[in-house]
Amino acid sequence: MENLSKNIAHSLSFLYETISRRLHYFFQKEKPEPFSYPEIKLEEDNTPMHHFLLTHKVNMEEFIILLLGLTPHIQPNFLDTIIQEFLPNGGDFPEIGGVKGSNHRGTIPTGETALFIIGGNDMGKRMQVSLYFSPDHFFAKENILSLETVKEGEPRMSGRIILQPEYVDLFTTGIIAKPSFGPEFPARSVTTKMEWDDLVINPRSAQQISDIKTWLQYNTTFMQEWGMDKRVRPGYRALFHGPSGTGKTLTATLLGKQFGLDVYRIDLSQVVSKYIGETEKNLEKVFTKAEYRNWILFFDEADALFGKRSNVQSAHDKYANQEVSYLLQRVEDFPGLVILASNFKSNIDQAFLRRFNAIIHFPMPNAAERLVLWRSAIPAKAMLADTIDLSVIASKYDLSGSAIVSVIHYASLQTIARNDTLIHRQDLIEGIRREYEKEDRVFNL
Repeated sequence: MENLSKNIAHSLSFLYETISRRLHYFFQKEKPEPFSYPEIKLEEDNTPMHHFLLTHKVNMEEFIILLLGLTPHIQPNFLDTIIQEFLPNGGDFPEIGGVKGSNHRGTIPTGETALFIIGGNDMGKRMQVSLYFSPDHFFAKENILSLETVKEGEPRMSGRIILQPEYVDLFTTGIIAKPSFGPEFPARSVTTKMEWDDLVINPRSAQQISDIKTWLQYNTTFMQEWGMDKRVRPGYRALFHGPSGTGKTLTATLLGKQFGLDVYRIDLSQVVSKYIGETEKNLEKVFTKAEYRNWILFFDEADALFGKRSNVQSAHDKYANQEVSYLLQRVEDFPGLVILASNFKSNIDQAFLRRFNAIIHFPMPNAAERLVLWRSAIPAKAMLADTIDLSVIASKYDLSGSAIVSVIHYASLQTIARNDTLIHRQDLIEGIRREYEKEDRVFNL
């Protein structure tokens, strides 16, 4: 943390001296020598700032723009303090740009600020600076930094320089805070305390899940070291289909847990909109945020988004089909792992099915698998009454893994309420009956 703060302090000192030199050079009547930048001294360590500069091979001008986006979050009066040194009596100085915020009291740097500090009055240099804010630059491609969109008719470079909150956190605290769920990010982080041993599935499904693990572990080597990034699309797309409670969500979270990746489940209630174009906008917020974050995106009940396209009979059908086409393209372009979960494979549009790297069926567990699930679900502090034969119960009652856990949950609470540790058969059977009723199934003792 000490080196992190030192590098921030060194960086701000460099920016302060750079802006002071530019202002001095600007107000100087005679300019015998060309403008030059001060020396920058950073601690050569593994701080996020130093690592970022090395990884992206950041040049001096990119570093200045990055710092302009960062300074308002650290020192609100940074730009105003420097300007006051050269204009002690106040006055307008439009050349350096900057705007006032709604709550922020200091001057917020804009693209015009970068033009002035880096380019001065050199038109060629100023034109070059504008390229750092183009869609082709890594600032935009990796969603690191951008210019705020301005009102129609106003100069594009008058927009604020916006450094994404994740990078503000990274440079100032050393960690990236997880995005908060809400309208601007309609996805929730999902985790689990369970392990792979807790997942009970058939061997065929397990083998296909192993293929995803192989991709997660070796794809970087395949794409970069083997040079296949020119021939193979980035990312991996998988469809998990099968009844509820068979392990689809657990598998996604276990993949994230094993490889240290955040798993985000997209909340369809926040994404799907009846208004034309809004669904795409809502989903784009997730994809843009996740593009370079190495996350796993998990679409539960994906039928709502990726359902079959219909014959065009109305304007609504036309836009609905355009929506599916957009989603298809966006999922294909995503460089990470995207998992769609559905109860029925047949509900997913055929165009998506052709593009999946893996289509994995999660069937209801058979009697042998159910017996394993029953045994693993019993709490360590609990005992079963002698009248309970789990092998008979596993054979007779067709339940999913999550339903079995729900039964044990119910029976255990009844046991605790009796101030006991012995689970009675009637509580277990009552729990099973309740699970059958949830699905409108006929229950027989």
